[in-house]
Amino acid sequence: MVYITSWDEFVERSVQLFRADPDSTRYVMKYRHCDGKLVLKVTDNRECLKYKTDQAQEAKKMEKLNNIFFTLMARGPEVDLSEVTGKEQTDAQPTKRGRGRKQ
Repeated sequence: MVYITSWDEFVERSVQLFRADPDSTRYVMKYRHCDGKLVLKVTDNRECLKYKTDQAQEAKKMEKLNNIFFTLMARGPEVDLSEVTGKEQTDAQPTKRGRGRKQ
């Protein structure tokens, strides 16, 4: 088992692992409330990747990883992940206006 310290490396290697063998790859989340630790594990029974954190702010990152895996599982391993990662979505969102009357 390999604990990866960099989030970006963990995501990249996890996606590569899934694309190499989508039928046997699985993704597990484990949260211990008493310790406040979150462990994410991606394995295909030959290679096991783990990421451990105790930072609450990384929950959003975990949600993005979930969306990546849901997309890969639903659309197939060859799908373009740029629309899921949110890099292009930030440009397309309109700016928010005040709470005043509509004109």
